[in-house]
Parts: sequence; structure tokens; C-alpha cells
Amino acid sequence: MRNIVLFVEDYGHESVIRTLIQRFSQEKTLQVSIVSRSVRGGHGKAVSELKTYLRSLEQGKGDVPDLLVVAIDANCRGYTERKREVDEVNDQFQGITICAIPDPHIERWLLLDSSAFKAVLGKGCAAPNQKCSKDRYKQLLIESIRNAGVSPLLGGIEHAEDIVNALDLTKMEQADASLGRFLKELKSKFNEWTA
Repeated sequence: MRNIVLFVEDYGHESVIRTLIQRFSQEKTLQVSIVSRSVRGGHGKAVSELKTYLRSLEQGKGDVPDLLVVAIDANCRGYTERKREVDEVNDQFQGITICAIPDPHIERWLLLDSSAFKAVLGKGCAAPNQKCSKDRYKQLLIESIRNAGVSPLLGGIEHAEDIVNALDLTKMEQADASLGRFLKELKSKFNEWTA
């Protein structure tokens, strides 16, 4: 069994990232244990809790996991800047760390595959262009769910797991650079474990 620890901004990130990991786990028939260490408080909280956790590992307090996944939105700052922020607090464990950095926000990933969206909600959605605007993709997700005749009780993120399970991951590697990067790194890690 492989032990995976998540540091994410919020419930939406946790739901998407956990589901993607579980899909790879099932595909490779490899058991994983996923522990979420930070799931509230946004980007700053995820990075500061990661720093505290890594310091405790360096001091020998706790078992080093097989994989650390850090998921924070690019928030219009881009992959490179966000990755640098994670790297600044993570000297010793970069070899077991993968970053999921949706550009600009995680909700965009849920709107990229109209067929998956339709399979879950009964009506497809338009894949949004990549434009930097606060809360734009949250609003687009809500509108797309309403257009499908469903009430988005939690801003639509309650459908994340089902949408992610329906995604065509091969297609998604090409559809969005940030999602593609994460999927390729995750696939590589699972291939390494099952080689």
C-alpha cells in the first residue's frame, strides 16, 4: 500500500485530487491510503501547514509518505510562481512531491469535458477559455449546473467526484496545460510504483 498525503486549499481541491488519485489507483490495481492534512483556509494555509508538516518530518516526527500532493490554484499568478512557493518550503522532499496547480482555478477543470459533464448532469457545458478573473469559474460552474436543470447546493463542487470519474483523462492531458501536467506526473508516479 502506498501512503499519500494531501495539502489542498479547500474541499473542492480535495474532492478533485482525491478522485483522480483513486482513479489511477484502480487503473493500476494499487492500493493507496490518502490522508488529507490541510483542506481549509485557502492557498496560504495549505502552504503554511505543508511547511509545518515537512519540518516535523525532517525532525523524525512521523513517517515519510510515498507521495505528497500539494494542490493550490494559480490564481492568475501562473504555475511557475506557485510551484516556486511550494519549493521554497520543501527542500528535502521534492522527490516525493507533486503539485496540482489549476490555472487559474480548479473549477475550470470540471468544465473542460462537456461529455463528462453531460454524463453526470444530463446536459453538456461549454469549455471555458482561460481567462483570469476572480470567481469567474465558480460562477461558470454554477451557471452550467443550473443550465442542466440541477440546483448547485454547494456551488456545484458537490458534483466534482462524479465529473472527475467521467473525465476522459487522455483527452484532458491535452485540453489544459495545468491539468495535463498534473496527470502526467501522477501517471509517472503510479507507473514507477507498479514497474
